[in-house]
Amino acid sequence: MEFIDYYKILELDKNATQEDIKKAYRRLARKHHPDLNPNDKDAHKKFQQINEANEVLSDPEKRKKYDQYGKDWQHAEHFEKAGGARSHGGGAAGSHGGFGGTHNTGAENEFGGQFSDFFESLFGHSGAGSQARFRGQDYHTELRLQLQEVYHTHQQVFTINGNNIRITVPAGVENGQSIKLKGHGGKGVNGGPAGDLYITFIIADHPVFKRSGNDLHASLKLPLYTAILGGEVTLDTFSGKIKLKVSPETQNGTKVRLKEKGFPVYKKEGEFGDLYISWSIEIPTHLTTRQKELFAELSRL
Repeated sequence: MEFIDYYKILELDKNATQEDIKKAYRRLARKHHPDLNPNDKDAHKKFQQINEANEVLSDPEKRKKYDQYGKDWQHAEHFEKAGGARSHGGGAAGSHGGFGGTHNTGAENEFGGQFSDFFESLFGHSGAGSQARFRGQDYHTELRLQLQEVYHTHQQVFTINGNNIRITVPAGVENGQSIKLKGHGGKGVNGGPAGDLYITFIIADHPVFKRSGNDLHASLKLPLYTAILGGEVTLDTFSGKIKLKVSPETQNGTKVRLKEKGFPVYKKEGEFGDLYISWSIEIPTHLTTRQKELFAELSRL
């Protein structure tokens, strides 16, 4: 079984913090994502390794086992139990006490590859450990959505291992947020439980509205004449058109707060953040001679 250095995969050292791991995963996953490298087999393999490394190192318990047992981290509980049994004189026929002793490095495990030396020192030949039940691999994927899509609760369909999985995306999910679908990962070994599927939402920026938590912010142009005289402006929002009243003599950069016209609060039906509008006064261009004369007259008053 080939050893994969998860720290090397994520370009980190063993002293990396959880925040370092999170940042490295996001950076590398985007770089090697299959959508961005459709015909690059090496990038696809790298993307799988990055997901696998993150699945282990981002979990404190799994990381602890990996640091201690290396490539055999998934068998840690069996190692510890077997080691405990041998310390009391137990063990299957043909096995050896402690972590030393001779062993057959040519024995094959249930994955079709050779057992590691460490694994063999505990269980001897493959027959002693081949019936162990192992949990399936966790899968990680990304779902890319537009900001307006997550304004409303809606459904999405994934195809995993040939099976279609329908999920409900609640309104208000945030960029980088993940959900877990239990039992939708890789199949278990020898009747072991299936792994889980983790879906991370990647939400694109919107050209008009900028999201900050549950609030929305927008900088909109306001005609000079409306700013001076006041009036009404129609604004297209995710929930439909709304009319805004503009006070006379509105200054450039004036901010207006529209209460509960922002983004829906995650899993809190009927609750919304606020919408903040910042007015940018639009100076008219291509003025006629008469219009220029009127502005000149105004400047003299």
